[in-house]
Amino acid sequence: MTPAIKLAKQRNLDYKLHEYTHDSAAVSFGLEAVEKLGITAECVFKTLVVTTDAGALAVAILPVDQTLNFKKVAKALSSTKMLACKKVQMAEPKLVERSTGYVLGGVSPLGQKKRLPTLIHVAAQQQATIYVSGGRRGLEIELPPEQLATTLDARFIDIIDD
Repeated sequence: MTPAIKLAKQRNLDYKLHEYTHDSAAVSFGLEAVEKLGITAECVFKTLVVTTDAGALAVAILPVDQTLNFKKVAKALSSTKMLACKKVQMAEPKLVERSTGYVLGGVSPLGQKKRLPTLIHVAAQQQATIYVSGGRRGLEIELPPEQLATTLDARFIDIIDD
């Protein structure tokens, strides 16, 4: 049981687990989940960790087939008063693993070692449920996006490239 599943159980979230055999040759962990689970990319969300120009970390959750817009993330973090920053970039992999407690490709937004400011792309609100990593490669957790946002004290906002 991963920390993500433990947290989902503790909070009595309406979740389902979906497992598949991870292929170590997969180029995109999220798109691998789409293919192996036979679901659309619109409902599978990846969890990315960014670092601000001040060295703070934040989490961005977005559809697996989309690209994170760093300017939108920096603006969203500042405008919502989550973090003061002008720029963000992808956090170093070792820092991500140390901060979240998860390996890349299995970073769940749930059950991270330290809760970080979190943004969820607005497209999640159009889905009854979304899939996010369950805390390891080959494990997805499906849950309502509002429950994810409430659990993480996250904000829904546009954070992808147009």
